Amino acid sequence: MMRAMIRRLAAALALIAAPAAAEVHTPSPPATVVVAFDRESIRPLIVEGLANLETERPVEANDPVRIASISKLIMALAALRLVDEGKVDLDRDVSDYLGWKVRSPFHPDAPVTLAHLLSHRAGLSDKAGYSIPLGESLQAKFADRAAWRDTGKPGEAAFEYANLGSPLVATVLEAASGERYDRLVERLVFKPLGVKACLNWIGCGPELEARAVTLYRHTGEVAADAPERLPPACTIPVAEGKRCDLDAYVPGTNASIFSPQGGVRIGMVDLAKIGREVMRGGDSDFLQPRALERLVLSPVQGRTGAAQLFCHYGLGLQLIEWFDDPCDDTLFSIGRPWLGHPGEAYGLLSGLWYEPRRGIGFVYFTTQNPPPEGGEDTGNFTVREKELMARALELTGK
Repeated sequence: MMRAMIRRLAAALALIAAPAAAEVHTPSPPATVVVAFDRESIRPLIVEGLANLETERPVEANDPVRIASISKLIMALAALRLVDEGKVDLDRDVSDYLGWKVRSPFHPDAPVTLAHLLSHRAGLSDKAGYSIPLGESLQAKFADRAAWRDTGKPGEAAFEYANLGSPLVATVLEAASGERYDRLVERLVFKPLGVKACLNWIGCGPELEARAVTLYRHTGEVAADAPERLPPACTIPVAEGKRCDLDAYVPGTNASIFSPQGGVRIGMVDLAKIGREVMRGGDSDFLQPRALERLVLSPVQGRTGAAQLFCHYGLGLQLIEWFDDPCDDTLFSIGRPWLGHPGEAYGLLSGLWYEPRRGIGFVYFTTQNPPPEGGEDTGNFTVREKELMARALELTGK
């Protein structure tokens, strides 16, 4: 009996002394969506992670997200649609549209054109910043010597990826059309393609806002588009002491407020509709043949001299993996070139790419990525992106 009591006591003491098993917490993978498209269909392939870590809402395939620099391709499409309407000429001095002179201080006699700006050959630099808030002067920004660099006259200047060119392009499109940039893109690109999207959340509406993907840095810190930063909060850059009020904005003065360089919010299913339309090319009447030909040929002809990533760049359209080119720009590794555009900002990596010969394409985003070592817009394709595209190719059997 004594032995039984000792055994029971030992068992009780063991229960008291043993620590409770630690609860294992497996963090959710970063919000990631990959959608495949061809000339006829669109299909979500990978949809994982949380759209918002605080609410733990799972991301869905067409949740709107800030796509970063893919916005530049959408801007180029809007410009080419205005070319088709006869309202702009890509090779005309942009000063003619704006009513004030746009000149490099290093080449004061050389005109600057939309083609120079869209292809990053105007001689601009981001070193002085590229966001011009509501209430500040776009003209003053381009009068600043720091906005330029001396690497050749516009059109012949060495390629340098500069976000600053986008506000100028968008403002020229406004001046030529008389329409506000966000409404112009809606009329020329989003509405014709049956896409629900917006710039800086202007016009997206409550339904899209409720599905917004919050962007997080790799540290878990909120980087952009948290619920409290959406409407009715102000979603455009505004100068200190100025009201967040678009009603008095005059088109053709400062379209930087719409963030044309990276501010499009759109879901991947809808972005795939845009990619599909570009890929369909001559099978679509979205762009007239001359405009389409110029768009697609521009990156083939636009060798930049870079050693990685931006080695072939045209009118807002990029070419990667060009056969035996020594450029370090591999994303897919299947031995054929791809056309499209990458994006990187606020912890997000994104891409729209299509392979014209086989007629396949992918759009994607993934969040919580560390910044490139050299800063924004200086990195190459990451291991995560390459693994993501390898999964996508496997899932499609390509």
